[in-house]
Amino acid sequence: MTQHKPRLSFWQIWNMSFGFLGIQFGFALQNANTSRIFETLGADTASLALYWLAAPLTGLIVQPLVGYYSDRTWHARWGRRRPFFAVGAILASITLCLMPNSPTLWMAVGVLWIMDASINISMEPFRAFVGDLLPPTQRTTGFAMQSFFIGIGAIVASFLPSIFKNWFGISNVAEAGTLPDSIRYSYYIGAFILFVTVMWTVFSTKEYPPTDLGEEKLRNREHKKIENESEFQSSFLKKSGIFLVIGLIIVSIVFLNQLEKELYVLGFGLIIFGVVHLLAALYIKNGKAYLGIVHIVKDFNTMPKTMIQLAYVQFFTWFALFAMWIYTTSAVTSHIFNSTDPTSQSYNDGADMVSNLFGIYNGIAALAALLLPIIAKYTSRKMTHFIALLCGGIGLASIYFISDPFWLWFSMIGVGIAWASILSMPYAMLSGSLPAEKMGYFMGVFNFFIVIPQIVAGTLLGVMLTHLFHGQSIFILVSGGVSMGIAALLSLRVDDRDEVVIKSA
Repeated sequence: MTQHKPRLSFWQIWNMSFGFLGIQFGFALQNANTSRIFETLGADTASLALYWLAAPLTGLIVQPLVGYYSDRTWHARWGRRRPFFAVGAILASITLCLMPNSPTLWMAVGVLWIMDASINISMEPFRAFVGDLLPPTQRTTGFAMQSFFIGIGAIVASFLPSIFKNWFGISNVAEAGTLPDSIRYSYYIGAFILFVTVMWTVFSTKEYPPTDLGEEKLRNREHKKIENESEFQSSFLKKSGIFLVIGLIIVSIVFLNQLEKELYVLGFGLIIFGVVHLLAALYIKNGKAYLGIVHIVKDFNTMPKTMIQLAYVQFFTWFALFAMWIYTTSAVTSHIFNSTDPTSQSYNDGADMVSNLFGIYNGIAALAALLLPIIAKYTSRKMTHFIALLCGGIGLASIYFISDPFWLWFSMIGVGIAWASILSMPYAMLSGSLPAEKMGYFMGVFNFFIVIPQIVAGTLLGVMLTHLFHGQSIFILVSGGVSMGIAALLSLRVDDRDEVVIKSA
């Protein structure tokens, strides 16, 4: 890629970010309605986190691979990232149409897996897009623009079931085992919007061609080896042994004590991580250090300092978000609407309100996204992120103290402010610390620190709900608020090197 990037106009940044409007349509429908779909198809509340694991596990696999191969892609007409935008949009639109028509619980879980993979194929390169096309002075604006479209897309998508019910008289209640028409029609609209908006970005935005040096790197990268191979081989073997042993211990404890099956996921996850490190070590030993899996493992173990610091922030942030997405429906319907029956009017009114609440926090995020660059300019990006996460933690925990549904709107203000910053500030801080030729890959690896806390949450939240909180979902939301507060404090430790360069320029 070219080293000097000219400043882009407002409309150029608008066009390159517009696809996120549709991508968030898909994610918003998924986040607000997946638990409702699962419960309608017979899932019990304690198992929701386990079923949701399909989504983060998919992201863990897909995003680094998409980032890695998009870094190595170049087409004279379609560019580097845009082919991935298009393919992901087509697949995601198809699965959005399938999801509300799933006849069984396990089909819904499988469709969620495919749908999340498809959305991730489109979404991951969008993060690298900002680093590719914008100079450092405009990256905060670029990520904030993405947050704006995420907020707009999510608020419309989240309100769609209520719009169909209140404006068009379409029922929000259905027979047992089937979804209301208001939900099905929302998914169809979401599929259309996702496809159209992503394709807008594909056809309206051009990417910078590689320099001569960049083209040479693209041609030779397939055979590029890593430095200090023997040291990495030894390190990978040691870490492989550690992960394998810990994973096997966890699996054995769960099996021998007949603990919740969700805990197997954590153990097997560590075993898989150990196997991947072992394979990388063996490939190095056999003279195949140029293979993608070796570079992926090596770069994961040699991340920039800023990325490591942000990893801790992301862990506690996304643990909180995953708790919110999974359990807000059951918490609000049981704690405030006093119903756990998916066929009752009270339950569906509460579930509809959750969809609206998710729309509200995304609407707040769209507005907050416009202010974040201004706040960051006069303070700093990490201070801006601290304030936003603190607002989110307070907002999420405050739901416990609410009995009148009206006051839930105020809780969502804090969550919306946090969401705007979550979608922009970590990426703005990260992009300046990454090598340009690996921007897509590292943005994909950064997704590990979104996915890993979701896997931990999916593994532990059901256990916490059953044994610690005695089935009261509201306490899961309180735990999420505390987790987001911890993330806020950790954000103050981030070394934002790119911002130092910008302010000294």
